[in-house]
Amino acid sequence: MKAVLCQSDGISVIEKPAPLGEGVLVRVAACGICGSELSYLKHGLSMSVTPGHEISGTLSDGTAVAIEPLLPCGECEFCLAGARHLCVRGPGMIVGIAHDGGMAEMLRVPESSLVRLPAGLDVRSASLVEPLAVGIHGMARARLLPGERVLIVGGGTIGLLAAVAARARGGEVDLFVRHEAQREAAAQLGLCVVDRVEGTWPVVVDAAGTQSALDLCAAAVRPGGRLVALAVYWDGLNFPDLTFALREVDVLPASLYNSQAGVRDVDAAAALLARDPRIGRALITHRFPLDAAAEAFRTAADRGAGAIKVVLEPG
Repeated sequence: MKAVLCQSDGISVIEKPAPLGEGVLVRVAACGICGSELSYLKHGLSMSVTPGHEISGTLSDGTAVAIEPLLPCGECEFCLAGARHLCVRGPGMIVGIAHDGGMAEMLRVPESSLVRLPAGLDVRSASLVEPLAVGIHGMARARLLPGERVLIVGGGTIGLLAAVAARARGGEVDLFVRHEAQREAAAQLGLCVVDRVEGTWPVVVDAAGTQSALDLCAAAVRPGGRLVALAVYWDGLNFPDLTFALREVDVLPASLYNSQAGVRDVDAAAALLARDPRIGRALITHRFPLDAAAEAFRTAADRGAGAIKVVLEPG
């Protein structure tokens, strides 16, 4: 089968054996390019496995699914307490990071990783289930209440989906973006975009992962408020600790996704995507066949190209 190879010198497509062993075989319909894969390339890193953790596809009987790309041990204290996303395996449990992922024609995952799609959700848009689950978990970490105002800084995939998740919880959402394509996507989703960050909010979310974004968030969070770090800080940061200390701000990192009230975040994400088809239309700006993976990565890395979510479609 064809699969993407992510090496320090760039992206290529290779032939490799179809996945064997235990688990369910999934024929990949779509796999999103995440900022984490772009960061690997930016920092000159190579991946030893097939990348891709934003995955949707079909089973041998035609059932449409998305994938929860976590392989927790199920035995550590965190797994036993229901916090699978905090499993001691850490990044070693993530499909597409430590195990072959979805930038291939096929992959094999445990039955427990399957997210069966609700009626009305196009399987090619269901690769958004994973990043939307990140936003849903982030809003749970924020303890966002109905009617509460939240500022989200960053208009990439995670920022836009965090805004969607916040609105679904009944929050009053303000979104700060830097690029015109992000503004247009927000308009398609009916989200409120603010041109300047003035005043303070009880909840602020950093979905950009840069020093300037964190500084902006620090200035915008109300005393006694909550700041959710929903981004990954690949380039490091200087923590504005005095600002947070004087204001007694709760700083809440949010990682991956889990469950709320017995419902997996990925299942909640699939249901939300099915209820609002605008999400897929607004966020997926570019689609490429697997053979064009190198071009897809270049497009995803170029904000000037108007890219928000770029997906590979092996089928």
